[in-house]
Amino acid sequence: MTSSHHPSSAQDASTFAQLWSTAATQAADREFLLFRDRTGHVTSWTYREFDRIVDRTAVALTDRGVRPGTAIHLCLKNCPGFVAVWLAAARIGAWIVPVDPDSAKADIASQISRVAPVLGICSTDRGDVYRRGAAEHPQLVILEVSETAADVAAGAPLLQALTTSTGRDAEHPSPGMDDASGVEPGPEDRLAVMFTSGTTSQPKGVVLTQANYLEVADRMAAAADLQAHHRWYVTLPLFHANAQYYCFSSAIRAGASVARTAGFSASRWVEWARELEVTHASLFAAPIRMILARTPVAQVPAELTHVWYAQNLAPDHHVSFAEIVGVAARQLYGMTETIAIVSYDQSEPPRCDVIGQPLEGRRVELLDPLTREPVAVGESGMIAVAGTRGKDLFLEYLDDPATTDRAFHTGADGTDWLLTGDLARRDDEGVLSFVGRVDDVIKVSGENVSLTEVEAALAQAPGVLEVAVVAVPDPIRDVVPHAYVVPAEAAAGVDLPTLAQWAEENLSPAARPREWHVLDELPRTSVGKIRRFKIGAQTQNAS
Repeated sequence: MTSSHHPSSAQDASTFAQLWSTAATQAADREFLLFRDRTGHVTSWTYREFDRIVDRTAVALTDRGVRPGTAIHLCLKNCPGFVAVWLAAARIGAWIVPVDPDSAKADIASQISRVAPVLGICSTDRGDVYRRGAAEHPQLVILEVSETAADVAAGAPLLQALTTSTGRDAEHPSPGMDDASGVEPGPEDRLAVMFTSGTTSQPKGVVLTQANYLEVADRMAAAADLQAHHRWYVTLPLFHANAQYYCFSSAIRAGASVARTAGFSASRWVEWARELEVTHASLFAAPIRMILARTPVAQVPAELTHVWYAQNLAPDHHVSFAEIVGVAARQLYGMTETIAIVSYDQSEPPRCDVIGQPLEGRRVELLDPLTREPVAVGESGMIAVAGTRGKDLFLEYLDDPATTDRAFHTGADGTDWLLTGDLARRDDEGVLSFVGRVDDVIKVSGENVSLTEVEAALAQAPGVLEVAVVAVPDPIRDVVPHAYVVPAEAAAGVDLPTLAQWAEENLSPAARPREWHVLDELPRTSVGKIRRFKIGAQTQNAS
């Protein structure tokens, strides 16, 4: 099922499907994907080889009822089959719903009810859970795969056409298979619905278009100065935006390669980075702290040239991480809804305390959360991003016009501004610093305290791996912070009196936690965001 339209260059592409087809032609003999499975075996494919897999996958999907405008519920871990289905759906004009592969039965049932897919794809290991979640949808065709390289081999279940009903051979697609999808997808056509992490509420379905993915491919390749010889290292889950947006999409735009692992290992992250000869990586602060805590002292450092990270990282951790990966990481700011990143640290050397200046072409304002008026330099304001919905901003929330309307503010000139719900400060030079979510900033006796900033500070304390800070009502001070601490070494625990003393020496009075609790681990989303509302029930001891 070779695409009938190959633009002369990537710049001519108007859809993500066209971008992939162009890359498959112009970068045909370059490596596209390396996959390190759980046994340590590495399989690789060139762009040409993987495009043939995409062709066969598109045939198999159409034989299972996938058509332009229909949904595929994709419940898979990081594996080659995920990428094949994503790119094949783009080519057909269908859309994917990538979800957490460890979703509970109730979550699967809710997701399927909301998106009405024609096909569900899950792992063989969790097939029973998936089928129980889909029990109320007997019409749904379910395909189980192994989440290994074997899924995309000729004749594998993922690629094998239903010859009993079609008589077609998925290994050798018919010349006219372009007609199976009707017309070629357009820029405004839906390509994905990604559910937000749901840290505080029901997950929202972020609707993304072909043009959205094309936009992020262009912007991220430029921001990372990505070249054909570079290689992304993907260890974060592919069902979220980070890996799809920043790594895969930009790699396709540049004709670069992607190395991905079947799972995340903090203790072997650096080792595998060396083994796979990667140059670029994207992480969050929490995995970085885990890597720092678990990497063996004798580990030879990696030699990366560029590392993105999101969420505040302490100065000591920023320096230590640079020592084991070969480059200082650059903090960025973005979210699923903003498509490409909004800003990133462009200073030399990179700093740990800023999210930098807006990306070229991005219009960013910091607004008072209540009045929607711009705030003064140095004051905290909600990040608002101007753009075009369906291009450089997400299109809408799935079947939720009320929430979509609340997410946007129309300026005096008619411009759409996305209200992110995140807070930042701007200095005299226009450099932004991340403060936290609007509801993460509390007033202690009238003084603003950012829970996010307190967490980043406390993560530097002796014996601490990571910290979550929550607001608790107080009859005198309105609210006060309480800290939940994970020890760097479980057996050693944490000396809470020493930690309290450290806080007195390093935090302002309002920011010092009034109570301390120790946990084995913090409840998190799949990409490391802390679920503060789930913390209280996990308390093991308190002082």
